Amino acid sequence: MGVSVSSIVNSSNYTTYLMKKTLLFVAVALLPAVSFAQDSFQFGIKGGVNLSKFTFGSDIVTTRLNANGSPALNVNGQQIRDNLRESLNTRTGSAFGVYARFGRNLYIQPEVLYSTKASSFDIIRTDNGSTTTQTVNISTTSFDVPVLLGLKGGPLRVVAGPVFSFRTGDNQRFGEALRQYTTGTLNDAWSKAYYGYQIGGGIDLGRLGIDVRREGSISDIAAVNLGETGQAQFSQKLKSWQVTLAYKIF
Repeated sequence: MGVSVSSIVNSSNYTTYLMKKTLLFVAVALLPAVSFAQDSFQFGIKGGVNLSKFTFGSDIVTTRLNANGSPALNVNGQQIRDNLRESLNTRTGSAFGVYARFGRNLYIQPEVLYSTKASSFDIIRTDNGSTTTQTVNISTTSFDVPVLLGLKGGPLRVVAGPVFSFRTGDNQRFGEALRQYTTGTLNDAWSKAYYGYQIGGGIDLGRLGIDVRREGSISDIAAVNLGETGQAQFSQKLKSWQVTLAYKIF
C-alpha cells in the first residue's frame, strides 16, 4: 500500500505542531520553578567592621624567666613575678567577602570573609619595688567561614550557626610580650584554626542588607605554656560584635 506525499507532509506538520505544544507546555510548567529558584537563591558581597576583644578568664601571675629558662631574680634574690591582665577595651578590625543564600523564609547562608580582629592585654611588671604597666596590642587575620541557619519574616532576619576560622597572619606583639615567660616556642601559638559561633539579626532593603552579629570562640585563639611547669596557662578566647553591609548581586 503506497503512502502519498501529502500524508507525509501532514504527518510532519502534525509532529512539529505537537512538539511546539509540548515545548510550550514544558516552558509554562517550568516558569514557577525558575521563578522560585531565582527567588530562593542569592549571591552577593559584604563588608564591615569587627569590634572585638580577647579574654582569658582571669588574671595570671607568672614568673619571669632568664634566657636559659631559669626564674629571674631581683636584687633581694626573690623571683620576679608579673601579672597578666585582660583589657576591657575593644579594638576595631574589618571583614569583607562573599555570601550565598539558599531558601526564602527558612534559609542556609554560607559566607567566606577575610577578617581582621584586634585586642589588647596588660602586663603589670614589678621591678625592685616599682610597678609599670605595658599594654600589648595584638591582631590576627583569618578567613572566616560562617555556615548560618536563618529565619526571615518580611525584611527582618535572624541567623545563628558555627563559624570556622583559618588564620593567615598575626602581628608579632603577642610573641614578643610573652617570650620572657616561656621556655618553649611561640611559633605554634597562633597557627591553628579555631571555631566558634555567630548569632544575630539583619534587615533587607532591596538589594542591600544590614547584619549585626555577636561572635564568640569555642576553641582557644591561642594557648601558650608559661613558666617552668609546662602547663598551658595562657589561653585566649574571642568575643566580638560584627556589623556588615551586604549587596545582592543576583
